[in-house]
Amino acid sequence: MSGKVYLVGAGPGDPGLLTMRAAELIAKADLVALDALVSNDIAARIPKTAKVVYVGKRASDHALPQDQINQLLVSEAKSGKLVVRLKGGDPFVFGRGGEEAEELVAAGVPFEIVPGISSAIAGPGYAGIPVTHRAYATSVTLVTGHEADSGSTGIRWPALAQLDGTIVFLMGFANLPSIVENLTAHGMPPDRGCAVISKGTRPDQRTVAGTLRDIAARVAEAKLETPALIVVGDVVKLHDTINWFEKRPLFGKRVVVTRAREQASELKRLLEESGAQVLQFPTIEIVPPASFSSLDVAIDEQFDWLVFTSTNGVAAFFSRLFAKAKDVRALAAAKIAAIGQSTADDLRTRGVNPDVVPERFISTELLPLLPADQTGLRTAVIRAEEGRDELIDELRRRGGDVHLAVAYRTIAADYDLEELRGLIATDAIDVVTFTSASTVDHFFARLTDEERTGVMNRAVLASIGETTSAAIRKYGKAPDVVAEKATIQALHDAVVERVAGVRAQ
Repeated sequence: MSGKVYLVGAGPGDPGLLTMRAAELIAKADLVALDALVSNDIAARIPKTAKVVYVGKRASDHALPQDQINQLLVSEAKSGKLVVRLKGGDPFVFGRGGEEAEELVAAGVPFEIVPGISSAIAGPGYAGIPVTHRAYATSVTLVTGHEADSGSTGIRWPALAQLDGTIVFLMGFANLPSIVENLTAHGMPPDRGCAVISKGTRPDQRTVAGTLRDIAARVAEAKLETPALIVVGDVVKLHDTINWFEKRPLFGKRVVVTRAREQASELKRLLEESGAQVLQFPTIEIVPPASFSSLDVAIDEQFDWLVFTSTNGVAAFFSRLFAKAKDVRALAAAKIAAIGQSTADDLRTRGVNPDVVPERFISTELLPLLPADQTGLRTAVIRAEEGRDELIDELRRRGGDVHLAVAYRTIAADYDLEELRGLIATDAIDVVTFTSASTVDHFFARLTDEERTGVMNRAVLASIGETTSAAIRKYGKAPDVVAEKATIQALHDAVVERVAGVRAQ
């Protein structure tokens, strides 16, 4: 037997709180027994080669009874698999991790415990509520609240009600009235602070703060959803002061990112750091050209100028260059032009400092920076198969020998429209970001006329530059936001300024 079981805590939901050890084990798992409270972003880390068994539990609805979960872990490990039992929060904080570890010991199966950040600590932290504070609480008590209305819970209410520190109830949202009643009936002051945190650390987190006297009514009015935890104690008074997470400029806003999935990570990260709930809708997919022949000409022959029009072109060119056992020395005789700062930056990371970079992300902006007389000059324009020909046509008109080097193609991505259509139907999209003309065309092509109108009327349309803006205008509306520079950072900053009225620092 070479298999092993890892009881892994996935944290409270924010993928940034996943531990390095947890990420490492998820990446090499043969089988993942997946808990209900593991966020979609973390579940997306599971490799396609791994078998996933959903074993989630919500209230009385158990996808797989605990004894069958135990048997699954034992049998799969004994068959030689690396098994990850992936749990929300920490496996030893109301997660039955201790019970599962006992079963593994009894079966002689090797295992490891990988602690995770518990929602009992992280949830209040993201709501601006420190569970301990020298001025308010010198202790914190964790309590399971899912049976708080039962007479046989084992909760010692008289002792609990006398505590001056912080009490955190997990899995007790449905029993909030019973928890309040038991605490106050046994002597806790009704004006003691109390907060309920729904979906803590996630983009749709919501916090309702009050006192034991009014918290049930406040929560009912706010219509909070599970999962939620309850915090009781004077530390709740700090919520309004330290509430950093819900005060971020894009908090509560839903932003659609249309960029190709392999390119979207930086924009997604920036938007999420500003509080947005990001829906990735990759309208395009970057694929190799049907033939490398035109790109090989740009690599193998001598040119006076090499013009890179995008970061995709840079990546494709250098991938092919290295595949042909060449490196940057092959470019020594040519001058290099880059359209856009991002393209220029990508070239610099590969050891090439471009000679010319126009201020705006438009290919024709390069023309004033090139010799007016192109007679005798050979230029290779490295770009997508689907591109605008104004630059090429003008250089040829000036007498130049211009070669189009097709580095990649953009095709429509295969993407499930169900979630997007549901959000459009409920006017739940606040911003749609576009980073190229192709993302615009492919996005609107996937929608019906009614859906397209709904997006135009409700959402802020954000463009990375003039070419992208022109593509948006073709559909009958000017973009609401245009980035000052054709960079992902500038697009993010423009969205923040437009939506939240905050100029990025």
